[in-house]
Amino acid sequence: MFTGIVEDIGTLSRIEKRPAGLALGIRCALELSSVEAGDSLAVDGVCLTVTRKNQGELEFDVSQETVSATTLGQLRQGDRVHLERALALGARLGGHLVTGHVDGVGQILDRTPRGQNLDLTVLAPPEVSPFLVPKGSVAISGVSLTINEPRRDRFRVTLVPHTLKKTRLAGMKPGDPLNLEADIIGKYVRHWMQGGTGSRIDTDFLAEHGFLPGGDPGGRG
Repeated sequence: MFTGIVEDIGTLSRIEKRPAGLALGIRCALELSSVEAGDSLAVDGVCLTVTRKNQGELEFDVSQETVSATTLGQLRQGDRVHLERALALGARLGGHLVTGHVDGVGQILDRTPRGQNLDLTVLAPPEVSPFLVPKGSVAISGVSLTINEPRRDRFRVTLVPHTLKKTRLAGMKPGDPLNLEADIIGKYVRHWMQGGTGSRIDTDFLAEHGFLPGGDPGGRG
């Protein structure tokens, strides 16, 4: 589990195509004494397992499924990526709960400077658009951001100076792909509402149990 607060921007030092996917080498400034082989790291919002560390470089194996479902297969040597170590139990949750399991790849449609801030308009795939709610959360390439003006298949986010400085989103332009992960709480709620637990939660259910007008749970008038 992650928080969407980027700790470092690493540089892709090595990329090797393999029959089962890719092997990546990433140089970074993270304190590697706290990272061991087998640990989970979010790489541009994708949860990967460290296979090896060596003198400021971390190595990862990426499955073909992950290559197909994320932007990692489009990386080239020298590209920069967001890095975040897994959340430690008891640590502050500065962003929101992020699993590192990308729901779909989006695309930047527009960038608009607004004073010291920068607005990005993002095109969201069908796997993500149902979870776009005003002032809700979304992870964009591993960065926890607040959703503004969701409209069907697109939404806007505002990058403040700190985010512009600490992430690589400031340098992204229209057409660039992005890993998107919807809010996990929203995904669970939608799953329950659609009857994923065996019983459907709808407006009749909510009214019956007193959450909406019209119900009379327990005979209360």
